[in-house]
Amino acid sequence: MLTLTYRSTTTIPVEAEVITPDQLHGRTAAEIAQLPVQHGNKQEPLGEFFTVEGDVADEHVILHGDCSRVKWIGAGMTRGTITIHGDAGMHLGSEMRGGRILVHGHAGDWVGGEMRGGLIHVRGNAGHLVGAAYRGSRLGMRGGAILIDGSAGNEIAATMRRGLVAIGGGAGDFPGVGMIAGTLLLFGGPGIRVGAGMKRGSIVVFAGPPPLLPTFRYTCTYQPPFLPIYLRQLQAWNYAPAASVAPGRYRRFGGDLVSLGKGEILVRGA
Repeated sequence: MLTLTYRSTTTIPVEAEVITPDQLHGRTAAEIAQLPVQHGNKQEPLGEFFTVEGDVADEHVILHGDCSRVKWIGAGMTRGTITIHGDAGMHLGSEMRGGRILVHGHAGDWVGGEMRGGLIHVRGNAGHLVGAAYRGSRLGMRGGAILIDGSAGNEIAATMRRGLVAIGGGAGDFPGVGMIAGTLLLFGGPGIRVGAGMKRGSIVVFAGPPPLLPTFRYTCTYQPPFLPIYLRQLQAWNYAPAASVAPGRYRRFGGDLVSLGKGEILVRGA
């Protein structure tokens, strides 16, 4: 395995798209230390910020230290594993297509932005726009799964097309805004305007009735057959919030009627 230990004290963000098993595989530690990263308005070698040890023969990259100022870790990765013992910066796993990222800490904004496959699991909190589309893009997350054990910010899963996002703690405003399809599971209480403008897809709220927009219409109360399957898979991924959910009935609200209106918000025990 390859171990990268962050040792810089810079306050300027470091853009390190090179930190993926794809780009590091087959290189020696010395070669990896010389790979360029963007630091402010100039490029610097990766070794200026990280101590590099080992190799990537097993496609496993381990980061130690506070990497909250290191952006784009795992961006575009297609295979392998990245484990971060500490915090991660913005754009973690952006546009990734495969592999696994595990963060034993918090993460910044845009976790899994426009992600297409793979798994991201953040043990702490995340920022805004988890699994969302970048500004000006028509599609957000298009596959894979993002698991956040703690809370997250605004516009989670914005214009999501496919995949799964699970938030264990509280969520900000506009969760699932403009969703085209996919599944968003909210184990904590969300903010306002849940599912605003959603076309299709499912948003499940486990923490009680949220304030819904008037453009969602109650349709029925039932036990969704897909939920036990999702919860079993989450438990297989060691996602702790899923273990506390027992079988139950959910009120279904269809909408958003200002859009295509084929989405649903399921509210547990309401």
